[in-house]
Amino acid sequence: MKQRLSPLSDTFIDICDSPIGRLYLIFSGEILLNILFDKPDSALPTKATKRSALFKIQLQAYFHGEITVFDQKISLPEGTDFEKGVWLKLREVPFGETRSYRWLAEQVNRPKAVRAVGQALSKNPLPIILPCHRIIESDGSLGGYSGGVDIKRRLLSLEYYAKKSLADNR
Repeated sequence: MKQRLSPLSDTFIDICDSPIGRLYLIFSGEILLNILFDKPDSALPTKATKRSALFKIQLQAYFHGEITVFDQKISLPEGTDFEKGVWLKLREVPFGETRSYRWLAEQVNRPKAVRAVGQALSKNPLPIILPCHRIIESDGSLGGYSGGVDIKRRLLSLEYYAKKSLADNR
């Protein structure tokens, strides 16, 4: 699904080639607003800055299993309060682990809102940073993912083996 972005004064796109494909990083100054799997329909300029270059280094370190958290400043300018609450709660799911949609619904104090949680995750503007790929069905099946189930599977596998490697090296 293509996402339309309206240009803001200091907003730009940087591109990151990764093991899961090309990622489109939308920044406003030094603040990360979006990570997209598909090229956005946008009049935003494409450029690299010192901050976006540093974030791309962090992404590559993540993909190589060298880091498990990001320190990039983010902003969530769009989304309902419920959606933002769901997205921010994702930070509590540890690297290399999974939780269920039901668990996440309970964590945001809406235990019956499992489908609403899934809908919120489908709109997550910062996949990988706010790790919605770590949320799976209660029966262990993967469920959906904005970048596609294959990418979700690859991210989970990457984290699983990186965590195992980190534990083996201690």
